[in-house]
Amino acid sequence: MCGRQQLRRIEGVNITVIGLGPMGQAMVNVFLDNQHHVTVWNRTASRADALVARGAVLATTPAEAVAASDLIVLSLTDYQAMYAILGDVDDLSTKTIVNLSSDTPDASRKAGAWARAKGAAFVTGGVMVPAPMVGQEGAYVYYSGPAEEFDAYADELALLGKPEYVGADDGLAQLWYQAQLDVFLTSLASFLHAAALLAEAGVKPSEFAPWAASTLQLAAPFLTEAAEQIESGEHPGDLSTVLMMGATADHVAGASEAAGVDTALPKAVQTLYRKAIEAGHGKANWTALYEVIKAR
Repeated sequence: MCGRQQLRRIEGVNITVIGLGPMGQAMVNVFLDNQHHVTVWNRTASRADALVARGAVLATTPAEAVAASDLIVLSLTDYQAMYAILGDVDDLSTKTIVNLSSDTPDASRKAGAWARAKGAAFVTGGVMVPAPMVGQEGAYVYYSGPAEEFDAYADELALLGKPEYVGADDGLAQLWYQAQLDVFLTSLASFLHAAALLAEAGVKPSEFAPWAASTLQLAAPFLTEAAEQIESGEHPGDLSTVLMMGATADHVAGASEAAGVDTALPKAVQTLYRKAIEAGHGKANWTALYEVIKAR
């Protein structure tokens, strides 16, 4: 692997990147930094100006962009955009399409079947860092699809971030990606909600931010034990029972109503605790909420 990787870095590989938003542009820059030959295409061609100045080649059509390389990397709004752009490209045989756009796991599975029906290999990916961190230390990307299709360009993809291959199912990378964003988006939304709650008392968000960060750090160590209880199906309630945590959820929702801020987020959490209590989990640990959340 190391010898092949070194040879490829010296010779350079032809790579096409379609979609030049901030993420797509970051990918192109990483590939150019590593001496690869990059062809780009975007509906708004002017987005390629800085990349062309660095040595990328701007294709005039999607078909021209696809013809230029065997590795086609997509960074689009969603998977539907792939069909709109590549649907009229006659020849996708011998190509490996790596779709790094965001969508649902089912959309990824359908896209994989569509691409392979056209003779292409297909890899799904989910980039777990913002555009400025692509290719930097700490960056990582989930990938899924047949192992041999991923392995063919694993070296090149590793330039974008540490590749985390999660399985042959085309939908798995997006499932991991969306699960991570579930945690991320909910955490960010909770900060905004809490900041709005405190703002009613004249507290500035900048005053609260360090305390919120401390709470997130405090919560992190609980995840390992929580995972163990979820997997065992046992939720021993010693300190943080559903009843106790549910009362706290009631208080947060009540404080939000009194302050006049939006209550959608705290009431969603409150509802989960009430469902768990109704299901008989009141004396169990807070992790018992999983029993009313999971698919049935």
